Amino acid sequence: MYEKLLGFVMVITRISAFFLVAPVFSWKTIPVRIKVTMLLLISLFFSMIKPFTIPSVKPSALEVVLLMSNEATYGLALGLVAVFIFTAVKISGRIIERQMGMAMAATLDPLTGERAQPLGMLLEIIFIFLLLSANGHHLLLLVISRSYDAFPAGSIPNISVLTEGVIQSGSTMLIAALRLAAPMLGAFMVLMVVLALLARLAPEMNILFISLPLRVGLGLLMAGVFLPFINGYVSEFADWMAKLLPL
Repeated sequence: MYEKLLGFVMVITRISAFFLVAPVFSWKTIPVRIKVTMLLLISLFFSMIKPFTIPSVKPSALEVVLLMSNEATYGLALGLVAVFIFTAVKISGRIIERQMGMAMAATLDPLTGERAQPLGMLLEIIFIFLLLSANGHHLLLLVISRSYDAFPAGSIPNISVLTEGVIQSGSTMLIAALRLAAPMLGAFMVLMVVLALLARLAPEMNILFISLPLRVGLGLLMAGVFLPFINGYVSEFADWMAKLLPL
């Protein structure tokens, strides 16, 4: 009985740390009771299919705490990799909003409970719908399953491998966000050139007053053109997860 309980504790520690930061499962809009129920059911499932190898000598209380710390380290590292890649769409939306002159616009993100820009939040919600329609949440569960194949419960964490995965996912987030926002940045650059020419041709024209609605209108127009790129990033999200996860 003690061995089974210890194995369940090891599994639920890693999954709890993963759920703490992972997208979809960490949203504040999901009630706590549902989160706890999902956590218990998923932990029970993985504790049966990925049993914990019991050491020959019964571990002490200090060793159990260290084992739980190892599992929490694995879960947090995997969750950070997932959330960094997931956040690329929101970062690209923030880049676009600053080009539109809406950097000061902010609203409450209902998913995370944090302050966010409206356009970035809209693009993120659209990406979430596309990801869930493609069973992206199953991919996160597959990540947990693969983590037990690479790092069985109770193993000592390889800090260098985990750190490298987190750092690479952070750089990938910035690169993917810039690549997604590149067409819009090009459109705004063309707009700035046109406005500069108008300022030379018609000095009496109030370029600042005219540029504000033009930048907002161009941003909203390009946001509609941007939607197919979000759909393409759904499949790319799975590819990045497979490449960058420290498994």
